[in-house]
Amino acid sequence: MYAEYELSQYRSAELLRQAEHERLVRETLRGRRAARREAAERTSEGETHTGRPRRHRFLRTA
Repeated sequence: MYAEYELSQYRSAELLRQAEHERLVRETLRGRRAARREAAERTSEGETHTGRPRRHRFLRTA
């Protein structure tokens, strides 16, 4: 019975470690996305956009 308790405690501790690791991974990814968004905003501030598409949507007919 004591062995079952130890296994239960070990499993519980392992699940807690795994959850903490997953939280850390999510937090890291969230930070990277935010940094990419900031960088994209900074680079697009200097650019002017006319609102026109760069190419014609349809080809000219002959």
